[in-house]
Amino acid sequence: MAVTADTLIGTIGGGNLEFQAMAEARTRLQAPTTRAAVLRYPLGPSLGQCCGGVVHLRFEAVALADSQRLRARLQPTHPPVALFGGGHVGHALARLLARLPFALTWVDSRDGIFPADVPGLVHCEHSDPVQLAVPGLAPGSQVLVMSFSHAEDLDIVAACLQRQRAQGDLPFIGLIGSQTKWASFRQRLAARGFTNAELARVVCPIGVPGIPGKEPEVIAVAVAAQLLQISVKTKGV
Repeated sequence: MAVTADTLIGTIGGGNLEFQAMAEARTRLQAPTTRAAVLRYPLGPSLGQCCGGVVHLRFEAVALADSQRLRARLQPTHPPVALFGGGHVGHALARLLARLPFALTWVDSRDGIFPADVPGLVHCEHSDPVQLAVPGLAPGSQVLVMSFSHAEDLDIVAACLQRQRAQGDLPFIGLIGSQTKWASFRQRLAARGFTNAELARVVCPIGVPGIPGKEPEVIAVAVAAQLLQISVKTKGV
């Protein structure tokens, strides 16, 4: 977190801990100090909290010459997500994921499908045929397949499985649809030479269970929650 005399960039979690950290930082900005660079903050009554434990904060003065280095340190590193499909659910999901800690690549084969006001962390890509975008995805991408056609969906999933066979770097391949759709896809993919173990990597239907409703926004929330769970598992937390 960077603190100036009148602005704040980033966060250490909010609450009274962050308030006191800001006050300490601004005190250090006003005049040199001999106080230690690392201060200890018990998460107890003195902070109006009952969490328990302790936090150590390191205070470091930076100057204009450090601006590039500081920008790099504060730049968030978000796990990559590839969303194939710009339909109603795709639009709802892209709007939601843009506000979550993900770096989204949004792919469609049709022209004019993406909105004009795409958020900064969303990269839109036109690809025809759409599956040709799969080899260029960032390593570690979580892939969501929900194009306008089942034929495209099948080709995208096949390309993902082929990349997974060669590189093993797609932690999640999710396909929108019913169990009946997946049963049909499974047969077709098996006919293309994919093994049962490879096909088991595909998740269909997608979204955390227990959330009813077919509205695009409801589906988007269920899928985004699933991606957050997978991100935690991938990090080993």
